[in-house]
Amino acid sequence: MKPTGVIEKERLSLNLAKLKKGGEHFEIIIDPEKVIDYKNKKTTTKDVLMYDKIFADAKKGFEASSELIHNVFGTDDTLKVAEIILKDGEIQFTQEYREQKRKEKMNKLLDIITRNALDPRSGLPHPRVRIEAAMEEAKVRLDDFKSAEDQLNDVVSKLKPILPIKIGVKEIHVKIPAIYAGKSYSVVERFGKILNDNWLTDGSWACTVEIPAGLQTEFFDALNKLTQGTLESKILN
Repeated sequence: MKPTGVIEKERLSLNLAKLKKGGEHFEIIIDPEKVIDYKNKKTTTKDVLMYDKIFADAKKGFEASSELIHNVFGTDDTLKVAEIILKDGEIQFTQEYREQKRKEKMNKLLDIITRNALDPRSGLPHPRVRIEAAMEEAKVRLDDFKSAEDQLNDVVSKLKPILPIKIGVKEIHVKIPAIYAGKSYSVVERFGKILNDNWLTDGSWACTVEIPAGLQTEFFDALNKLTQGTLESKILN
């Protein structure tokens, strides 16, 4: 191991990916925003790395030697080793980052549910404070690696035993050009429930999806970005 000048403060707060392999300990310093994108297959290993180095102890600034890395991983290519660490290792966010992101996600979820949730008995919306209290009672815990939208259905399911709740939905038909079709399924599925779908003779993909009404803007923004504005769509209800 050898110390590096990249990190000078011994107790510097870092977001890390760690892996124990071959009886040795390896770490990489990661961009926490990019690693979430990486887990969702939206970016590359190179984008995740804050420094192009493999560490034995990142907080103390100790790099793992090239010889050790090669002996354990069969290569000393930093990106290949980092990919293994990201795949098989443990992601360790700083407490400050986790708290910040969970607060942001919780607020976003509260906004989404407040905009879309109704009391099925009266047809009236639930006040935000009532929803927030129900989330606390249900002890809702959010996943660090999923967006607020991805966790909406799970959260609503946890609220139902405590709070009579129904989410207003929209049914939307979309047609994705062939060049973007392969990447579109996961995007559409992230926002709601795919009711039916089929592949057309020209290679394009068409489907009808049911999404929370309040996510309509985000849904179209995501698909228009993916398809560079070539999306065809029709709101069915």
